[in-house]
Amino acid sequence: MKRTIIDTIKEFETIIIHRHVRPDPDAYGSAFGLKEILQASYPEKQVVVTGEHDDGLSFLAHPDIVEDELYEDALIIVTDTANTARIDDQRYRKGKKLVKIDHHPNDDNYGDIVWVDTNASSTSEMIYQLAEEGKKDANWSFTDNAAKLLFAGIIGDTGRFMFQSTTKQTFEAAGNLIEYGFDRSQLFNEMYEVDVKLLHLQGYIYQNFKMNNDGIGYIKLTVDTLKSFDVSSTETSLLVGSLGAVKNMKAWVMFIEERDQIRVRLRSKGLIINEIAKKYNGGGHPLASGASVYTWDEADHVIRDLEEAAKRH
Repeated sequence: MKRTIIDTIKEFETIIIHRHVRPDPDAYGSAFGLKEILQASYPEKQVVVTGEHDDGLSFLAHPDIVEDELYEDALIIVTDTANTARIDDQRYRKGKKLVKIDHHPNDDNYGDIVWVDTNASSTSEMIYQLAEEGKKDANWSFTDNAAKLLFAGIIGDTGRFMFQSTTKQTFEAAGNLIEYGFDRSQLFNEMYEVDVKLLHLQGYIYQNFKMNNDGIGYIKLTVDTLKSFDVSSTETSLLVGSLGAVKNMKAWVMFIEERDQIRVRLRSKGLIINEIAKKYNGGGHPLASGASVYTWDEADHVIRDLEEAAKRH
């Protein structure tokens, strides 16, 4: 499949890369890392990344401004996005051919060429593998910035190598990437340093979360609560792992109220949670998923589903 993707890339003069809405480091790392590699390898091609920018990821990259006309006869590559509803910039349909590269379960089998590897820690790890194949088969180039971007994506999706998705291949990829010229210490600071206001909100979470006897925890962050801490709903993504430090916590959910929905962030230390996420307009990995509900009653249903799953576990 990697060779098929490489051969397909060779055929197109214009390549437009998409990733998922509400991006995380792996979304940016895989999309912009691929762009960096392709630009270095094919300077005659036009390679761009589209999508709404997240200011919290400015230290990695900024999306390009992509005009509608560019989609004509373009190759579209979508990275790190399990289903079409979550593709940022729905103009992906306007391209000539579509390639999907992802490590989430392939519930939505979209695309003309589909490479899905659920054993990969991250899509950034897959892009690294693609680049290694490209070096052998097509004399691809690799840059220091590409290494930084892919390393950030791997670090982000493995929780600094703490998640079960981390494999021997993950460490090998990361080990090879750190041989390139980028400042790891600075990158870690940019990824994990947080504003004081977020630390205050984290304190609120620790003081107000609930956990039952089966190890299921939850916290509800209302619009008013976020406003009182001057924290946006997007910024709360940096705190979703906080409850993982609680002893005897098996799985937890963070509810973040927004103007038109309640965002649901699910995490687990072993309990399979992505099937629950699918019930509520979401999905993801077995131990890390997201969803959306529209009332606090629905949020309580999510909690009950988690509690029932824990009793069966």
